Amino acid sequence: MMQLDETLARRFARTALGHVGQEYPNKLDHVMAGPGDAQTPRDLHPVFYGSFDWHSCVHSWWTLLTLRRLFPDMPEAAQIDALAQQTFTADKLAAELAYAQRPESRGFERPYGWAWLLYLHLEASRHADREWAARLQPLARHFADGFREYLGKLTYPITTGTHFNSAFALTLALEWAEVFDPDLRETITAYARGKFGQLPEYRGWEPNGDEFLSPVLSVALLMGKVLPAEEFAEWVDRVLPENGWLETACKPVTVSDPSDGKMAHLDGLNFSRAWALRSVAKRLPEGPRPAVLEALADAHFAASLHAIDGDYMGSHWLASFALLALLA
Repeated sequence: MMQLDETLARRFARTALGHVGQEYPNKLDHVMAGPGDAQTPRDLHPVFYGSFDWHSCVHSWWTLLTLRRLFPDMPEAAQIDALAQQTFTADKLAAELAYAQRPESRGFERPYGWAWLLYLHLEASRHADREWAARLQPLARHFADGFREYLGKLTYPITTGTHFNSAFALTLALEWAEVFDPDLRETITAYARGKFGQLPEYRGWEPNGDEFLSPVLSVALLMGKVLPAEEFAEWVDRVLPENGWLETACKPVTVSDPSDGKMAHLDGLNFSRAWALRSVAKRLPEGPRPAVLEALADAHFAASLHAIDGDYMGSHWLASFALLALLA
């Protein structure tokens, strides 16, 4: 199993440092109310204008802060600190909050970007020597309130393998809520149990050609955090029975054109599957199956490690998902 060491951490850090401040090319999620809203990415988002799109910039900052905490003596840690000090200012984050509060921003980055912002705030709270968490907190609270309202009317969870996936977002949001918002934690737990608790055996068709999340493994990851160990093992036995989809069809995927942003999503699928497989394996009772899942996770991870600092359509975001897999 590959481990996160300083050499790999520096590689991830150099990659993310190279694009969190790169404004173009840029793909905006922007609803305009009038001609005055036709502005540049940096004008609209003075903090999260880099990394091709808003959400990738948010989770690339999560990557950088996480690496700064885990490897404080690596040369890149000082660069991360200096750039974060310039970036996470009260004025700039107030502008991000004002943008999110616009009536036209009601669906802005929902739920993927919301969840990553909460995860970034959670990581920032671990850096007691800096004020980053306090400055991010109003924006985090805004999106937490958004989740509360959203789940109250999301009759059908979204199980697509892209940014709209409900289970992935709730997994990140739940970790934040466990520290900062017990009410949201209970809301997410109840929603997950109610929508995913009685699923039948998985017989879905994946991978699709542009997904970076497995519909079923994203749910398994969430349920592993929501259910007690014995109940979770029963859930896995029913939804992902031994010698079923996991062992027969869950294989590492390949990317035919890494310069195509949608096709490059599949490298992310390898990493997100590795993260989920390792997390599920740790929650299962002792026996041969956890080792099988760990080996499958290793194969998925190895299949896409080359893409971390490859074409920009992958390198602007993939390090975050590789880091999730390694931290598992």
